[in-house]
Amino acid sequence: MDLILHSKPTLGNKEIKVVSEVIASGHIAQGQTVSLFEQSVAQEIGVKGAVVCSSGTAALHLTLLAMEIGAGDEVIFPSYVCSALLNAVRYVKATPVLAEADPRTHNIDPVDVKKRLSSTTKAIVVPHLFGLPADLAELTSFGIPVIEDCAQAVGARYNGRKVGAFGHAAILSFYATKVMTTGEGGMVVSNNRDLLDRIRDLREYDQKKSSAVRYNYKMTDMQAAMGLCQLEQLPNFIRRRKKIAQEYYSAFEKLPVELPLRDEGHIYYRYIIGLKEDVKPKIDALEGKGIMCAMPVYMPIHRYLKQGGYPVTEKIWKGSLSIPIYPSLKDEEISRVTHEVSNLLGN
Repeated sequence: MDLILHSKPTLGNKEIKVVSEVIASGHIAQGQTVSLFEQSVAQEIGVKGAVVCSSGTAALHLTLLAMEIGAGDEVIFPSYVCSALLNAVRYVKATPVLAEADPRTHNIDPVDVKKRLSSTTKAIVVPHLFGLPADLAELTSFGIPVIEDCAQAVGARYNGRKVGAFGHAAILSFYATKVMTTGEGGMVVSNNRDLLDRIRDLREYDQKKSSAVRYNYKMTDMQAAMGLCQLEQLPNFIRRRKKIAQEYYSAFEKLPVELPLRDEGHIYYRYIIGLKEDVKPKIDALEGKGIMCAMPVYMPIHRYLKQGGYPVTEKIWKGSLSIPIYPSLKDEEISRVTHEVSNLLGN
């Protein structure tokens, strides 16, 4: 019985070919292919420009620096998210302010965000968690710069437009198992050209006229070539994810569980089944059947910071079961997943 992985990149001969061509050219560091990748993603999302870098964390770090956010400033983001956001906020010595999750969407709760605004709030980081767009209309109405986190939502749509085009800036991640991959990598996209220029200056330290602190956050042309190849396939990736999600909805609709919110703009980076109990025994049971599943957030941030008062986040975290959903998942593997999950959760 073959093991079905929880996450897996979708790669093929095209990626091998384009990366090989870059290697053969002899120019493997940051160059023209990186510039083309930036332009192509900006055009895809519908913004004026983009700056590619080494990771999604680096993208957020550079964005906060370019916005001159630092000590004494507060940055609001959800507790129910990966620790990359916490790290980036700490890099600039700003104060993290955690917000609750919405009980139905699992995205950051605008009502809770509003309660946590203060005179020192300088940004709200808004992840479109698991591929489902957050409530941008409400979150952008507070008059505070919004940084969209599209690490799990490249290609998702909010009110008919691609996410990433609504905030002061948006960050993307191209890690191995993200919606599209360059192995490692990230990007900032924005309609603010001055912001992008500052980020581009901070991204690399060589051949500068001043000794201001800068970073080595560049991407290689090899990675960018892979990124361009993945970007070309993005519509097919999203179609496949949505098709698998529909099969899951049909298979699980009668189970006593909560299924993901149906939304036209959702790209289903993750398919999360909500249980009223601890999911860890279920994860172990499915692994015994050769199906790798996971809690989609390793640990909420309030637990890292030893803070209480996040009951909704706690409930979501403990009861969320993430099952395999990625474009290279085979039809027979989907059938195995639906069969074993239905048997386990229906009893």
